[in-house]
Amino acid sequence: MSAQDLPKKIRELQNHHFDSTIWNDFDFRDDDIIIATYAKSGTTWVQQIVAQLLFDGASDLETAEMSPWMDLRVPPKEVKLPFVAAQTHRRFLKTHLPVDALVFSEKAKYVYIGRDGRDVVWSMYNHHANANDAWYDALNNTPGRVGPPIEAPPDSITQYFHDWLDGNGHPWWPLWENTRTWWDVKDLPNVYLLHFENLKRDMPGTIRGLAKFLEIPINEDKWDDILLHCSFDYMKANATKSVPLGGAFWDGGAETFIHKGVNGRWRDVLGSDEVAAYENRSRQELGDECARWLASGDKN
Repeated sequence: MSAQDLPKKIRELQNHHFDSTIWNDFDFRDDDIIIATYAKSGTTWVQQIVAQLLFDGASDLETAEMSPWMDLRVPPKEVKLPFVAAQTHRRFLKTHLPVDALVFSEKAKYVYIGRDGRDVVWSMYNHHANANDAWYDALNNTPGRVGPPIEAPPDSITQYFHDWLDGNGHPWWPLWENTRTWWDVKDLPNVYLLHFENLKRDMPGTIRGLAKFLEIPINEDKWDDILLHCSFDYMKANATKSVPLGGAFWDGGAETFIHKGVNGRWRDVLGSDEVAAYENRSRQELGDECARWLASGDKN
């Protein structure tokens, strides 16, 4: 893979959450792992999986601290960059950026996680509705914010869905461009796509496939521990270790951040016209093949 084959960064994304400029100053290592998602698509789950693979099923890992969200602007890059530079283990870092706002390196391996946008919205609503004053203060009042503040969500999840769909990801960022940019580079040798639904259907098989891509030998003596520590029940019961700041930004703490892990809750709420509007928009934005994958994890 030559340098001219690599995706090029063509823009910066900065808002109440993002500061994409951090990647301009990031010093890649040959074995870095970058875990990428739109958001609420299984990021924390895959961070936990990678940690378990790297550290042989250890039970006391501070995964959230070990694997920071790099382009989150709080804390600022002046704090975050020295922190990750000092790490001596194989680094596994998180991003929510589309490819064209990310510095892309041939040294790193990139894992992109997809999830149906309707499931994302339902999970995001829980995340947003339970955010406390400290969360709003950090995002809105820390110096350096670009653009408008993030405000409290409406009381209705249906209204939240419409705002998100009609507003191209409002109040977060666009799903379609995020997914499309990663889908477009899926055939690069250092890019691996997996899907939330496939993790739900076959977590052991999905973990083994990911380990092969990352070239992490599985310690079979610790396989049962790895599976236990990657289970939803275990992660929810030990959420303070896998959730940023131990869940301090959410009412109910870390267990609120790791909510249900359930897909399809929108089916009992959205009407047929609303479902059709989402699916039509998905096909228009992504094309049939990518839209099908985003909805189901099916690449065929």
